Parts: sequence; structure tokens; C-alpha cells
Amino acid sequence: MKMVFFDIECACVHKTYAKICAFGYVVCDENFNILEKEDILINPNGKFELTDRTGEKGIKLPYEYENFANYPDFRAVYPRIKRLLEEKNNCVLGHAVLNDIKYLNCETRRYKLPPFNFKFWDSQLMFMTHINDFSHMFGLEYIANSLGVEFTPHRAADDAYATMRIVQALCANYGCSFLKLAERLKITAGRIANGQIFPPQSKGYRRYNVQKKSEKAERSEKRVKFYNHWSRLQSRKSAGAFKGKTFTFSKLVEEDLERSVPLLDKIYAAGGKYSTKVAECDIYVAEEGDATARTKEAASEAVFRLNVRGLEEYLNG
Repeated sequence: MKMVFFDIECACVHKTYAKICAFGYVVCDENFNILEKEDILINPNGKFELTDRTGEKGIKLPYEYENFANYPDFRAVYPRIKRLLEEKNNCVLGHAVLNDIKYLNCETRRYKLPPFNFKFWDSQLMFMTHINDFSHMFGLEYIANSLGVEFTPHRAADDAYATMRIVQALCANYGCSFLKLAERLKITAGRIANGQIFPPQSKGYRRYNVQKKSEKAERSEKRVKFYNHWSRLQSRKSAGAFKGKTFTFSKLVEEDLERSVPLLDKIYAAGGKYSTKVAECDIYVAEEGDATARTKEAASEAVFRLNVRGLEEYLNG
């Protein structure tokens, strides 16, 4: 068995197309001895649109863009790439590999070429499963730095090399081969077939997604209860110390029904109003460390801000 680690760079990426300019790969044996390493540079037949006009936002590839017009386009290198990825005894791996798989799909559609058909694995999913943290995506540079792997980011062959070293480090940690590692982490390969993409699966990632969906449903149910209670209060006309004052809670505060509902009652009993729109509020209520979108908006609006305890004291004062 050989392992093929690959990475793709594009001149531009949009929803319906991706113009590949580099296909980098590393082929190694089961003991991670490198057999081949190459950057296949490709004429994207299009402009490079990776940064804004100042060259500041986006990524800058470590290539001379003007040289790409001298390379063959994807149609010329397609047979070679297809043989490499579809070789029966090869295990194909990439980092955040679904993006690269989508790019291959885009180019075969663009040039009306037969679609790819092979299984693949994702080193990002393997690392996340290893540390049991699926809360965010871990970039190649972050993982490589944590493992002491040096490489040139966004040079396709070097990205493929860094991916190989990540998988090698994981195998060394578990003291096993790559296939045994996948088995221990309970990860199954993804697949591209006839233009359809089936992502790699991890038992831990599936469990995490089930939990997140359950938590989201629970939060949604709490907000519905809060908004229903608020709806019943809106017809109430009361005079009091807070007449003319409008309050807004962060979503996290709204979901804490044991505190938010009594506070809402007190606001309306004292003549105040509630709104979910930060721009309409006089007093915004959030706990320290709340980084939700509504709270960030409140910070930019510079409205008067209290935490829940502060609001309780304010209402009782």
C-alpha cells in the first residue's frame, strides 16, 4: 500500500467554479518514507483573484503568477492526476480535503472531463477526533506548528508534505499504521463518485453533531417561551420609573428563563419596554464574556450596558 497526500491551490474560487493552478502531492510507503514529491503547476485559464486590490485581504500564493500562462492547463495534467488518485492500492489523504475534492469536481465539469472516482481521508478530521474537539476547524499551519513541522504555507507540495507529517505524528502517537489509526479513531473514508461527494465520517464527530443539534433545539425552545411571554406583556400599559426606557437582552440572557422572565415582568410593570433590536434599546443586558453577534452589535452601538445582577439591582433600586 502507498499513501498519496495531496493539496490544491486555485487562482480563484467561486460558488460554481474553481480554477486550479497547482496540484501538489507526496507519495510515501506505509512507513512514511517519501517516494515522490512534486508540485504540478497548471495554467488556470483565468485571473488570480485571491486578495483585494491592495493585496492585503485573502491569501498570497508563493508563486510568480505571471509564469502560469506558460504551464499546461488542467486538461493536460488530468490523466496523470486521475491515475495517481484512483490507483487501487493507494490511500488518498488531504487536509480539510473536502474543499480540494470540490475543486476537482469543478474542473472536470468546466472542461467536460469524466469525473473522479476514489476514496479519501481527512487529516483535519483525524486530528479533531484525536483531541476530541470538534468546536472549530484546525488549520494546517496550526497543527503543523504544534507538531514542529516546518513548511511553506500554500505551496501545494509543501502543504501535502505537512499533511503527511501530521498523519505520521498521529500514527507514532498511537504506535500503529495508518489504517489501524483510522480504525482506532473510528473514522471511515469519504468518497467521490460520478460527481457526488460523500464526506469522511467520524463516530466522535457524529456524536458531537447530535449533541449540538439537541442543544440548538433546546435553546430554540427556550427563546420561543421567552418571546411568547414577551408577546403577552406588550399590550400592558403601565406607568413607572422606566417609562420611555427600552431594554434588550443578549440571546444567552433570554434563554435563561428563570432570570429573564421575571426581569421582563419587572420592566413592563415599571413602564418599560423590551426590544430584540439593539438600535432601539437604551439599556443592553449581557454577561461578561458574551461574544454573540447581538452583544458585539451592542458594543459597536455604544449603548448603556449592564450584566444581569446589575439589571436586577437597577430594577429594584
